[in-house]
Amino acid sequence: MDYLQYFIFGIYPYIALTIFLLGSLVRFEREQYTWRSESTQMIHRGQLRLGSNLFHIGIIGVFLGHLGGLLTPMAVWQALGVTHEAKQILAMTAGGILGGLGIIGLLILLYRRFSNERLAAMTPMRDKVVLLWLLVTLGLGLLTIPLSMAHLNGDMMVMFMEWAQRIVTFRGDAAPFVIGSPLVFQLHIFFGMTFFIIFPFTRMVHVWSGFASVTYLGRAWQLVRPRA
Repeated sequence: MDYLQYFIFGIYPYIALTIFLLGSLVRFEREQYTWRSESTQMIHRGQLRLGSNLFHIGIIGVFLGHLGGLLTPMAVWQALGVTHEAKQILAMTAGGILGGLGIIGLLILLYRRFSNERLAAMTPMRDKVVLLWLLVTLGLGLLTIPLSMAHLNGDMMVMFMEWAQRIVTFRGDAAPFVIGSPLVFQLHIFFGMTFFIIFPFTRMVHVWSGFASVTYLGRAWQLVRPRA
C-alpha cells in the first residue's frame, strides 16, 4: 500500500500533467475539427442555459480556487495577514458554494443528456464518462468539508499546499504530505489528477480556446476600408 500511495501522490501527478499537456497539443495539431464544445442547443434547448451556467461558474471557480489556494506560497498569506484558520474557513466556504453550484449544474446537464434519446445517442461515451467523473470528483470534494471543519487549525491544509508546491517545483518527497491524510482527501486528489488524463480526449479541450480568447482583448482594431 505504501508503494502504491507513493506512486499515486509522487509520480502519478507528473504522468497526469504530461498527458494533459501533450495530449491537448496533439489533439489540437491533428484533430482540430474535433476541437469544439459540440453544442447541442439546436437539438434540445431545455435546461441547457441553467445547467451550463451553473456548471461553468462552479467548475471554473473551483479550479481557480484550488490553483490559487494550493500554489500561493504561505509567506504571501502571512504577509497579507491571513491565518491558517482564516484561509481554511475561506476555502471551505468558497469551495462549498462553488462545488455545490457545479454539482447542481452537472446533474441538470446529465439529466438533460440521458433523458433525451437523441442527445443520449449522439453523445460519445467519453463525454458521458467525463461528466460523471467530474460529478464524483466534486462530490468527494464536498465530503472533505466536514472533516476540515473538525480540524480548523489549518495543519492539514498546509500539508496539501506543501505537497502541491513540491510537485510543481519538482522537489522530492511530496507524497508523504498526502499519505497520512484521511481516505476521502486521497480519493479526491486521485480523481482530480485523473481528470487531467481524461481531459484531452473529450470535448473539455474547448476550455483552452476559452482561455486563449482573452488575448483578443489586446488585439489592434481591424480596419475595414471601402474599395477605391
